[in-house]
Amino acid sequence: MTYKNFTVETDADGIALVTWDMPDKSMNVFTVEVMDEIEKIVDAVVADAAIKGVVFTSGKSSFSGGADLSMIRGMFSMVEEERAKDPANAVKKLFDGAGRMSWLWRKIETCGKPWVSAINGTCMGGAFELSLACHGRVASNAKSVKLALPEVKVGIFPGAGGTQRVPRLANTQDALQMMTTGQTLTPQRAKAMNLVHQVVEPDQLIPAAKQMIKDGLKPVAPWDEKGFKAPGGGIWTPASAQLWPAAPAILRRETSGNYPAALAILKCVYEGLQVPFDTGLRIEQRYFTEIVQTTEAFSMIRSLFISMQELNKGARRPAGQPKSEIRKVGVVGAGFMGASIAYVTAAAGIPVVLIDRDQEAADKGLGVSQKLVSDAIGKGKLTKEDGEKLVSLITPTPDYAALADADLVIEAVFEDRDVKKAVIEKVEAVLPEGAIFASNTSTLPITGLAKNSKRPVDFIGIHFFSPVEKMMLTEVILGKETGDKALAVALDYVAAIRKTPIVVNDTRGFFVNRCVLRYMAESYDMLIEGVPPVMIENAAKFAGMPVGPLSLNDEVAIDLSYKILKATVADLGEKAVDARHMELVARMVEKEERFGRKNGKGFYDYPAKPAKKSLWPGLKDFYPQKKAEEVDVKVLQERFLATIALEAARTAEEGIVTDPREADVGSILGFGFAPYTGGALSYIDGMGVKTFVALCEKLAKDYGPHFKPTPLLKEMAEKGETFYGRFDPYGQAKQAA
Repeated sequence: MTYKNFTVETDADGIALVTWDMPDKSMNVFTVEVMDEIEKIVDAVVADAAIKGVVFTSGKSSFSGGADLSMIRGMFSMVEEERAKDPANAVKKLFDGAGRMSWLWRKIETCGKPWVSAINGTCMGGAFELSLACHGRVASNAKSVKLALPEVKVGIFPGAGGTQRVPRLANTQDALQMMTTGQTLTPQRAKAMNLVHQVVEPDQLIPAAKQMIKDGLKPVAPWDEKGFKAPGGGIWTPASAQLWPAAPAILRRETSGNYPAALAILKCVYEGLQVPFDTGLRIEQRYFTEIVQTTEAFSMIRSLFISMQELNKGARRPAGQPKSEIRKVGVVGAGFMGASIAYVTAAAGIPVVLIDRDQEAADKGLGVSQKLVSDAIGKGKLTKEDGEKLVSLITPTPDYAALADADLVIEAVFEDRDVKKAVIEKVEAVLPEGAIFASNTSTLPITGLAKNSKRPVDFIGIHFFSPVEKMMLTEVILGKETGDKALAVALDYVAAIRKTPIVVNDTRGFFVNRCVLRYMAESYDMLIEGVPPVMIENAAKFAGMPVGPLSLNDEVAIDLSYKILKATVADLGEKAVDARHMELVARMVEKEERFGRKNGKGFYDYPAKPAKKSLWPGLKDFYPQKKAEEVDVKVLQERFLATIALEAARTAEEGIVTDPREADVGSILGFGFAPYTGGALSYIDGMGVKTFVALCEKLAKDYGPHFKPTPLLKEMAEKGETFYGRFDPYGQAKQAA
C-alpha cells in the first residue's frame, strides 16, 4: 500500500520503518489526512504476520511540531457552526473530535506489536504524545532535538494522552512542572525523567531503534501490565500527601488563576492516577473538551498559534514583490542597540557593516557581539566555531563607503532629529539605487524623518525592542511615501533574523510604545492617588502582566520617560501631558537622581547580587498613602488592562494598526499584555465590546476621562460587532489577492 505522507519499508528482520515525510511541507504536522494514514498503517501492520515491529521516524530534519493550523482552525469553526445549529450536539462532536488523536495513539499502544519512536529533531505536542504511546523511544543527541508538551502556552493542554502517560513514566512533580509550564526538554533530561529510553548519536538512531525490537521489546505499555504502580506510588502516598495540597497553591501563585488549562492539567493527573488507564484517557478527553470551549483557549490559540504563524509567514507582505536577496546589511550606530541588531543579523548568516563615528566606537560595538557569543558558547548554545563565524561576519568601521553595496541599512543612532538627519544624508551619499534605508527610532514619526531623504519611497521604520537578541517582536513602520518594495525587503529581513513582524502606519510612539506609555501612566495615576506601590505592582501581575509597570519603567529608564514627556510637550504643547506625571518623573530624575536599573536606583533599589531588587521605601513619602483595605485590587487590574486595550482600540480607529492580529500579537510579544486574553483587542472581543464600553464608562466616571470609550467602540457596541469581524484580516487578504 502507498501513502501520501509516509513510506513503509520492511527489512529482512521483519521490522517496518515508517518514515513520515509530508510533501511540500518544511515540517511534518498533523492533519486529518495524516491521522487517517497512520490508522491505515497500524491496521496493515497488525494484519501482516511478516512484520514483527515498527520503527516510526521522520524523513525531515525535525520530527514534528504538532497539529496543523488548518486542523486547529477547523476545530474552532466546527464548534461555532454547531453551536449555532445545535448546542448540545456541538459539545458531543467536539468531545468525539478531541478524542480522535488520543484513541488512535491508544490503538498503536495496544496493537500487539512493538513500536519504537526514533526522534531526530523537534518533537512537540501530539508528536511527543504519539512517541509516548510507542513501546520504545530513542532520541538523537543532536542539539536540534527538543521535546515538549507546550500546549498550555496556547491555552490548551496535552489532550492526546499526555496528562496520563507522563505521570505514569516520570515522578508526579516533574510531570506537573513539565506540562503546566510547557517547558522544553533536552534528550538527556527526557531520559532522566524516563520519557526516553535511549539517547544515541544521530547516525545510530534507526539502528538503535531496530535493535530494541530485535532485543525483544514487549508490545505492552507499563500501565497495561498487572500490578503497575506510578512512580512514587501514585496519589495515596506520604509524598503525594505533601505534593497535592501545595500544587494548586503554587499554580495560583504562578498564574493568578488566569489559565484554566493549567488547572485542568492538575485535575487530569490527580483524577487519572486513581483509575485504570482508559478511564484516565476519558477524563482527559472530558477536560480537554471543556477547555477548548473557553474564551482563553480560543483567544490564545488564535493569537499565539494561528496569527503568529501567519505573520511569520508573511501575511502582511505586499503581493507581487519578488523575494529579497539580502546579501549585506549596514548598521549605523554601534551603541548597545545597534550592536545588538548587528549581532542578530550576523546570527542569521548575513554579513554586516557596523558603523560609528570612529574605529574605537565601532570596535566597542563589535565587543557587544563578542560578549553575546562568549555567553552563548558558555551556555552550550553555540559552538566555538559557529561563534567565530558569527563574529567574522561583522565589520566595524567609521567609513560610510563600506555601505556602497548594502541592500539594507538600519540607522540606530541617538533619538535626535538632527543627528538622524546627518546620518541619513551620509548614508544616501553612498547607498546604491534601490537599496532600502530603515530607521530604528522608537518614537520619532517615520514620515518626518523621511523628509530628510532624497528617496522616501525606499525609507521605512524597523523598530527593535531591547534586548534585541531575546525580544521576538519588530515593528515595521510605514511612512506616508514608503513603497511596497521597502515593506517587502523589511519583512524579508525580519523573517531572515527570525523575528515576528507587525506592520503599522506612522504615529508618535507607533503601536507598542503608545500602549506601554499608557500602562506606565496609569501606575503614575495610582501613585498620585496614594495606592501603595507594592499593590500597584502586584495588581498588574494578578491581571496577567509579566512585569509590574514600575519595574518596567525602571527597565526602560525613568530619565527616558522624562525625555519623552518633555519632547511631547515641545511638539504638542503642555496640555498633551498630565502635569502631575511630569512633576513625579521630574522629581525622580532631577531631585532624587533615580534613573532606573541603569544607575541602580529607580522605583526599585538594585543592590549588588545575590540580593534581589526591592521597591524603594522613599516612594511612599511622595504622596499620602491609602490603607490596603481602602484599595480594590480587582479595579486596579481592570484599570491596567482597560487603559492598554483602549489605546490599542484608538490605534485601530486611527488606522495605525489595520490588522487585529498585529495588535494582539504585538501587545503580547512587545510588552507581555496578559497572554491569556489573546492580546489587547482579543481582550475586548472576549468580554464583548458592549461590556467593555460599560466598563470604560464606569472607570471614566471614577478615574478620569482618559478611560472614555472612543466613538468607534460605541458604534461597535451598538452594532454588536467585534474587532475581528469589523477589521477581518482574512477578508482583507482575499481582496489584496
